[in-house]
Amino acid sequence: MNTDSLFKPFSLKSLKIKNRIVMAPMTRSFSPNGVPTADVAAYYRKRAEGEVGLILSEGTVINRPSSSNDASVPHFYGTNALSGWENVIDSVHSEGGAMGPQIWHMGVMNNHQSGWLPPVPFEGPSGINKLGTDPGRTMTDSDIADTIASFGQAAADAKALGFDCVEIHGAHGYLIDQFFWDETNQRSDIYGGKILAERSRFAIEVIKEVRKRVGEDFAVIIRLSQFKPSAYDYKMAKNGQEMEAWLTPLADAGVDIFHCSQRRFWEPEFADSDLNFAGWAKKVTGKPTITVGSVGLSGDFFGAFAGESSQPSSLDELMRRFDRGDFDLVGVGRALLSDPLWVQKTREGHTNELKGFTAAALGELVV
Repeated sequence: MNTDSLFKPFSLKSLKIKNRIVMAPMTRSFSPNGVPTADVAAYYRKRAEGEVGLILSEGTVINRPSSSNDASVPHFYGTNALSGWENVIDSVHSEGGAMGPQIWHMGVMNNHQSGWLPPVPFEGPSGINKLGTDPGRTMTDSDIADTIASFGQAAADAKALGFDCVEIHGAHGYLIDQFFWDETNQRSDIYGGKILAERSRFAIEVIKEVRKRVGEDFAVIIRLSQFKPSAYDYKMAKNGQEMEAWLTPLADAGVDIFHCSQRRFWEPEFADSDLNFAGWAKKVTGKPTITVGSVGLSGDFFGAFAGESSQPSSLDELMRRFDRGDFDLVGVGRALLSDPLWVQKTREGHTNELKGFTAAALGELVV
């Protein structure tokens, strides 16, 4: 296994990184009252020290009263939270790393297991989630306008704090994805529609607002998924033509990089090609893409949350696809959560020293 090509620099607008490895966003819930602590800064600093090219933060919520279902998920608004994030990015930069926050609105959610609730009901395109369960509140036009503005403000704050890029969370059944999906978006106004292109209007307006607030030279990433947490095999785009119709308007609105989430990166997206999601996104848009999904581990992340462990696995198939040019960057999640030196060990060929993943790692910030 030769991984040399993973260690070539990558540059796009404000983003200049020393290798092609991206730490994928992973919810950690270690920020009391939404404020990242010194421990959070040390956690990210350790990954920068371990030679991660680009760190994408855990999801960090925008300024909406019910954007979060967890009091310990970090905010990306308010003086205290932004001060905490400034400490994080300064710590990462001190080790020569690059970082972007993932800005997030959860949409209509289950109540958190802790019993904590936001001050107002959860909100979404039609007030529903997961095939009509977990009712929340349908967003009004003014709610939508305020939410779009809040995404833009979070992105502007990221740039002002010195982050290298920003990622919009548009995947995994959260708010933007709830607008994409016909099961959760049953609106009859301009934010609804029978086809995916029509239901993409909200995402497009978010992207345009983010782009307006950060300018043309700041890198903007969007994370997308075909699957839903309640429908693992679901595909919003059923073929390459539908994917092109979905993603091209997002690129035109201002997306620089598509972060394409799969359960397993090696699985082809459609039956007529072995290209995965990131491969197809790059093919139809011409934009750089990040692949992610069980890189370097034997099991997928859904199993992890069910308590399953994973062992280190070969990168041979990943390198075959990467060297073929299917995608430009590689997202690594749980392997980096457990082992902050995963990148360094991989670069040096010390694969026998790589650590597996256990669910216990979800309960701590490993440094």
